[in-house]
This record gives sequence, C-alpha cells and structure tokens, in this order.
Amino acid sequence: MELTTTLFVVVIIIALICQYMSVSLGVGYGTAVTPLLLIIGFAPLQIVPAVLLSQLLGGVIGGIAHHRAGHIHLDFKRDEELIKQRLRGFGYLPKSRDAKVVLVLVLFGIAGVLVGVFTAVNIPRTALEAYIGALVLVIGLAVLLQRKKIRAFSWKGILAIGILGSFNKGMSGGGYVPLVTGGQIISGGEAAGSVGITTVSIAVLCAVGFLAYALVEGDIYWKMVLAASIGSVIAAPFAALAAKRLSADKLRLIISAATIILGVLTLLRTFVF
Repeated sequence: MELTTTLFVVVIIIALICQYMSVSLGVGYGTAVTPLLLIIGFAPLQIVPAVLLSQLLGGVIGGIAHHRAGHIHLDFKRDEELIKQRLRGFGYLPKSRDAKVVLVLVLFGIAGVLVGVFTAVNIPRTALEAYIGALVLVIGLAVLLQRKKIRAFSWKGILAIGILGSFNKGMSGGGYVPLVTGGQIISGGEAAGSVGITTVSIAVLCAVGFLAYALVEGDIYWKMVLAASIGSVIAAPFAALAAKRLSADKLRLIISAATIILGVLTLLRTFVF
C-alpha cells in the first residue's frame, strides 16, 4: 500500500498518540500501532521496521526525559565496590539500581527476543495471540489488586518478567511494554520509574530487532519509518512530563486499567473478530 500525503499525516498522529501513551503510562506502543496500521491496509513488512526504529528513537528521547524528570537515575559508571564483592574485581556492573535493571532487561531481553522469533514461526498464530492477550490481562489484574501494597524489590521478578516480555516482543512485535511495566510494579518497582526503565530497555531491544530485520530483509519502507519516527519523537518528551504530574497510586491504577484493556482487546481480536 502506498503512503500518500494524507496517510503520512495519519501515521504521524497514530505514532504520536501511541508513543505518548507508552512513555507516560506504560501502554504498549507496538501493541497498539501495529494492528492500527494493519487495519488501514499496510502490509506487515511495511509496518514492523517502522515500529521498531520509531520506538527506538522515541525510547531514547523518552528515557532521557524520564531521567531528567527524576523518575529514574541512570548511572552506568562501573560499580567498583559491588564488583569487588560479587565478581572479584572482574566484569561490569553499573552504579545505580535503575541502570542495573536496564542492563538485566537488555541482556536477557536479547536472548528472549531470539527465542521468541524462533517460537513464533513454529506455533499457530491463534495460539500466539491468545497467549499474549491472556498474559497481559493477568499482569493488569495483578497490578490492580496489588497497587496499594508496598512490596520489597525483587531481582528474581525483574529477571523473569524481562525474559518473558522480550520473548513476547520476539514472537509478536508487541506485548513487551505493558508486561514489563506491570511486572516491575508487581516486583516492587515504583510506577513512574517502571515506565521510564521500560522505555529505555525497549529502545535497545528495538535497535537489535531493526538491525536484524535490515540484515535479513533489506527492503525497508523508509517513508513509513519517517512518518512513525516523527510522531514518536515529538510525543516522547511531553509524555515523560505527563507521568511526573500523576500521583503514584493514580499512575498504578491507570497502568493496570490500560493493561487489562489491552489484554481483553487482544483476546477479543483473537477469538471474536
């Protein structure tokens, strides 16, 4: 399908709205943009690289904005004291906890993406979509039921949710942001910080996905990439500021509601529409 001037503007608006929701509330960018563009009539191979690169650009800008707003503290300098305790002076660990979470999500996320891609080509599409929908719905309900509870931070929870979320990303191109944002909250993370960390980590995973796609396919619809990137980049810094204005409890409630809605819509699309 050809991207006319009118559709170019439409794609910018769609990307802007979806990236705003993603960076401010942890609602999935790819989870929303991909089906909307498919409904308009674009082919998956026109959409996927545009979603990946635009989410990469928006994620970098959104992550910087979250850092400057104070939602996350990204200090990637080598943590000498912890390395001496845990790694006997060898290896690398960043200083701040937020940076450590990003590192864990990215490292295990790359493996999860690759496993997800392999799995996606070997299972029925209906089973894949049903799995994604059910999992996102369960996470949303868990955040809703536990939003007023203060939980101790869990590295095991972060590790598990990072692998699972990236596995989803590799299988379907979506399902990462709502799952990983909600999963961090369940694992003891702050709402705004969880959104910021997810924004940064998904940017890196999108870079890996886009490069892999470019190497394998090579034929990228750059007009679609440009339109989606414009909307994504414009929305990202304003979205981070919007998250700052919301109280932690209200943000958890919105995240849980949005995640539940995405899960239900995915299941309805799979079995009803």
